Amino acid sequence: MRLPLDDQNDSSSLDPDRERRALVGLSLVSGIGGQRLRSLLAHFDVPSAVFRASRSALTTIDGIGPQTAESILTFDDRAAVEAELRRADELNAELISPWDDRFPNRLQEIYDPPAFLWMRGTLPEHEQPLVTVVGTRRCTDYGRAQAHHLAGELVRRGFTVVSGLAYGIDAAAHKGALDAGGRTIAVLGSGLGRIYPQKHTGLAERIAGSGAVLSEYCLDTEPDAPNFPERNRILSGLALGTLVVESYAEGGSLITARLALEQNREVFAVPGPVTKDTSNGTNRLVQRGHAKLVMGVEDVLEELPEVTVEDPETVDADTVRGTAPDPTDDLSETEQVLYEALSDTPIHIDALCENTGLSPAVAQATLLELEMNGLVRQLAGKQFRRA
Repeated sequence: MRLPLDDQNDSSSLDPDRERRALVGLSLVSGIGGQRLRSLLAHFDVPSAVFRASRSALTTIDGIGPQTAESILTFDDRAAVEAELRRADELNAELISPWDDRFPNRLQEIYDPPAFLWMRGTLPEHEQPLVTVVGTRRCTDYGRAQAHHLAGELVRRGFTVVSGLAYGIDAAAHKGALDAGGRTIAVLGSGLGRIYPQKHTGLAERIAGSGAVLSEYCLDTEPDAPNFPERNRILSGLALGTLVVESYAEGGSLITARLALEQNREVFAVPGPVTKDTSNGTNRLVQRGHAKLVMGVEDVLEELPEVTVEDPETVDADTVRGTAPDPTDDLSETEQVLYEALSDTPIHIDALCENTGLSPAVAQATLLELEMNGLVRQLAGKQFRRA
């Protein structure tokens, strides 16, 4: 290794600063992407050992041919390594790797964990439970409100919310967690020095202030289409479960859900109207048995370990909802009458009809619409209550 590393020939002890510089150096070697870097570290254990390896040893690694081996052996760009470290200082970013105590334990369990993460902010303790909330960028007001509300409810129950900082559902989930006074984590498909979308730079600052912004890419990596599906394994891998709020028939959030299933994590989905394209993905997840249908935060909590927190009833609901759109604003007159006749106490549909003067057919159809909009929950025996 020709980088300025201390005791580079001494492999008997782990020098964090030496390994950090070696890891940065490896990330800058031409031809080494995330997969090759993970393969090298899986074989050699620490980054500095890669630079000490012989040509023949390097070429025995899957994906490392003579050209890549030559790039490793001849890498001597001290200036590039120092520039990346200076850039990290400018961004107040830290490099965490699998031998760092802060590296998330759950990421160690997945098939292809990142070789390292650049981080702004702080990660929660290892025992802190995480839930990922994702969905389409082109969401409806209903989806945005549900993401904001559910994220707020989750942090009130002691969870940290993970998402991808994208427009739409991701941003609503981050804001819901922050507005409820909780912690959230953003995982980027670009470098920490190239926040994407750029309009969410301020949101990223808020997230780093109470949680963390993470990326496995070099600090000034531009957003590139292949990066986003690749980073989705981190979104799902960090958490106990993934909640999809709205999704078209195809999209990144469905990739995250599939990865969560492959990682043996829980998957949840918020249903939506069958007439809305934004609900095709979530409704199909439920229909095929790939996700549990979620009409309230309790549906998520039933599948996850208990977390001891303060009584959620002591927290002002207005604080949780923050500035999210009120889903009751656009109700029809009939929907409003039925919704106002409901409370947290279950009531039979016959009693609702008697109290509102609506016919059973109208009441049933209206309750179904309210249920699909996430405002009403149906219980056994044709009992209904507010969601």
